[in-house]
Amino acid sequence: MQRLSVDGINFDFPDDWHVSKYDDWSFYRNRFSRMWSGIKSLDLLAIGPEKTAWLIEVKDYRVHQRTKPIDIADEVAHKIFDTLAALLPTKVNADDATEKSIAHEINKATRLRVILHLEQPAKHSKRFPRAINPANVRQKLRQLLKPIDAHPVVAESARMGTLEWRVS
Repeated sequence: MQRLSVDGINFDFPDDWHVSKYDDWSFYRNRFSRMWSGIKSLDLLAIGPEKTAWLIEVKDYRVHQRTKPIDIADEVAHKIFDTLAALLPTKVNADDATEKSIAHEINKATRLRVILHLEQPAKHSKRFPRAINPANVRQKLRQLLKPIDAHPVVAESARMGTLEWRVS
């Protein structure tokens, strides 16, 4: 298993997958994001042997509540758009061979899937409310990202469904 950690959450992917922390990529940080202000990135990119590319954003609100004024679905959609816009230039112009290889694999994908991994407190309380309704976020993501993935997933570690990786 390949383990990647995002904000203290561990993602374990099968060994035959190509996975990477996209927001750590040199090409994104040093070149693409400097084109102009406001360019955002997803947390993880993954592609399995079936050639499905998984675009994964991770949000953990178990300890700290969300304070950004932008709607979470709008934020994720923006990150998806910016990340997809960067993948072709990364495939062609990146200096890092691993980044270039993963961008190449994702550009060859036969399907794109969007995942918002959203952790919230297990129980609602005044101090730590479950303030975000995953069903509402999923519905808005469906509207915003229909040309990319008509069926985005909003998951959490307790509800991973049929996803092929594990979270701890």
